[in-house]
Amino acid sequence: MNGEGVGNRKRGSEGRFRQSVLSIAALGVIFSAGCLHRVATPAGATAAPTLTGDSAHPGHTHGWVDTKLYFGLGPADHPEQGISETAWRDFLDKEVTPRFPAGLSVLDVYGQWESKGSSTPERLRSKLLVIDYADDDENRTKIDAIRAAWKQKTGDQSVLMVTAPADVSF
Repeated sequence: MNGEGVGNRKRGSEGRFRQSVLSIAALGVIFSAGCLHRVATPAGATAAPTLTGDSAHPGHTHGWVDTKLYFGLGPADHPEQGISETAWRDFLDKEVTPRFPAGLSVLDVYGQWESKGSSTPERLRSKLLVIDYADDDENRTKIDAIRAAWKQKTGDQSVLMVTAPADVSF
């Protein structure tokens, strides 16, 4: 077989790939077009109010960050051990909410952690706390205080923190 046959097969599979990509893109445009229509408000009904922004919930932000804090509650296989849901909410009410009363999110997650000197990871019930805020020294100090309070309460070695720039609007 000569080199031309191999090249033709390559071009043929590239052409089929391009055609598939274009077909998928066209379907996306067709399906999303149905999402672009405006929903009419029935006569006599008023539209729901829209938050236009304030200092805690700006219409659009600059210089904000999204911080995720991971808190281990106890062994995944033994929910009766470790921090209870009641104790978590008490911590949230006393240590977190007063520092960030404008809003936050909490998710139940499963995690793994391998502590210093251990050869196997612990499987943990965990909470993921998500807070978006203006990136300044005052707010970073509040985040550090939350982490320190948890470590003091539980004796945990750490609270994982992931912070990234965020484009936030309300």
